[in-house]
Amino acid sequence: MTSPRFTVVPAAYLIFLRDGQVLLQYRSGTGYRDDHWAVAAAGHVEAGESVLAAGVREAAEELGVTVREQDLVGVTTLHRTNDDPAERRGTVEDERCDYFFVVTAWQGEPKIMEPEKAADLRWFPLDRLPDPVVPHELRVLEAVRDERAGRSRVPAIMLHGW
Repeated sequence: MTSPRFTVVPAAYLIFLRDGQVLLQYRSGTGYRDDHWAVAAAGHVEAGESVLAAGVREAAEELGVTVREQDLVGVTTLHRTNDDPAERRGTVEDERCDYFFVVTAWQGEPKIMEPEKAADLRWFPLDRLPDPVVPHELRVLEAVRDERAGRSRVPAIMLHGW
């Protein structure tokens, strides 16, 4: 008997940057990492949707802005599992491939479009991020900060939680 092929959940994360600052939302009411700051727009890739199309959709759904696929600049892919090894290790709910993009061009003014999921939306200097930030997102934001400061390059592929 053969086992079903393992599935990894993909998601698109958009890092909105402007004048050395990053746009973050404060999570509330989601059931996942509430009371943490997170990138302003992110979400799962839906069936039949490219990761670029997912990023464009999430920008509109969560921030009310228009982003074009060609304005999504790939930064890294983060292959991750839970921060807590005791939680669902090795399950489809646990393993993720997160595709991070930097966005510096968009149309419209970002605003909270899902108030049931976000309590605040603010710009922060990349070198003075608030606390707490969702841990796996913080790793990527710090790598982007360091690259922009000329200290290192963002790896094409990053791991978190392994």
